[in-house]
Amino acid sequence: MKQSYLVDQNGYYGEFGGAYVPEILYSTVEALKEQYLGIMESEEFKQEYMELLNDYVGRPSPLYRAARMSERYGCELYLKREDLNHTGAHKINNTVGQILLAKKMGKKRIIAETGAGQHGVAVATVCALMDMPCVVYQGALDVERQHVNVERMKMLGAEVRPVFTGNHTLKDATNEAIRDWCCHPHDTFYIIGSTVGPHPYPDIVARLQSIISKEIKEQLARKTGRDYPDYLIACIGGGSNAAGTIYHYIDDERVKIVLAEAGGQGADTSHTAATIHAGSVGILHGSRTLVMQTPDGQIMEAESISAGLDYPGIGPMHANMAVKKRATVYAINDDEAIRAAFELTRTEGIIPALESAHAIAALGKMHFNSNDVVVLTVSGRGDKDVETYLANKAMAGEYGTF
Repeated sequence: MKQSYLVDQNGYYGEFGGAYVPEILYSTVEALKEQYLGIMESEEFKQEYMELLNDYVGRPSPLYRAARMSERYGCELYLKREDLNHTGAHKINNTVGQILLAKKMGKKRIIAETGAGQHGVAVATVCALMDMPCVVYQGALDVERQHVNVERMKMLGAEVRPVFTGNHTLKDATNEAIRDWCCHPHDTFYIIGSTVGPHPYPDIVARLQSIISKEIKEQLARKTGRDYPDYLIACIGGGSNAAGTIYHYIDDERVKIVLAEAGGQGADTSHTAATIHAGSVGILHGSRTLVMQTPDGQIMEAESISAGLDYPGIGPMHANMAVKKRATVYAINDDEAIRAAFELTRTEGIIPALESAHAIAALGKMHFNSNDVVVLTVSGRGDKDVETYLANKAMAGEYGTF
């Protein structure tokens, strides 16, 4: 039987995955595990979900042939424009689905974690839409560097709780969200923003984000006459936009998968978030995966200029793909990401999120044939990162002059 890289019936991707949760959350996670597939595969859910994606989110998102970037890199480069979704990123695909799941399970309160703030905004958005109370945990450093998104969340009615433990970033926000969940396991639904956490969350998020690759197949068929690319490229922190980009191609060996993680100041330094390069097998936030940790198992602090990739773990789907060489993974340093963001801005008139800029930077590390079809997901727009770009424009070289 051909190997599949999707989750198995026990909640594992190869050796990675599972559900490692405190006893107080065991029954809550088990209930979710028992109910999620039945709900998500029902015709009622699928109809509601697709109507919201089409009429509220604005899907399908365009697949745009980037002519000047194609010429620059010697390939046929298409950009999947998740930055054009309502709220400005791919995160809304997931939150729309999870809020429907929460309501059908009878939950009355929503919590979430956020790094760059895009997931928090997407959660606050659907909670406003569905009239549900919402608490979003965000590291204090991220609250400072993503203050525009913080104000958007508050405007939408969410309570934003800054987290001052650890290095005040995404890992610490997730820790606090889990603590909250432990205190309110029966009435609270935790909308996790990426393909991380205990099973079934990685599978839930991947399924909800798979609308990205479903559309890519349909759009490529119309534009190129075939429904698969030679390369798929996406940035990766926890892994949700990457999971959505590759979902319908993950077992198709004709398609090469390229992931760009946050190298920070260098994957071989202590100032990095390049988990696949620098991590080892461990348990983080309820899942067995690759983790940046000390020899005695203490979680190390991740460091990246990008708040959305500043995480010391990786989703179990991507950990499995990496160790089995299904995906090629590049560690993109901060200066490379900044330069790539300015390059796309000046070349195609698209200002990408800092997270997406890591995927764009991967192009410079690859070699293509002129007829290669390459699809790169621009996971979010760069409005939230303009201040960071301006503060670091010296890194951008020729593109930073204006």
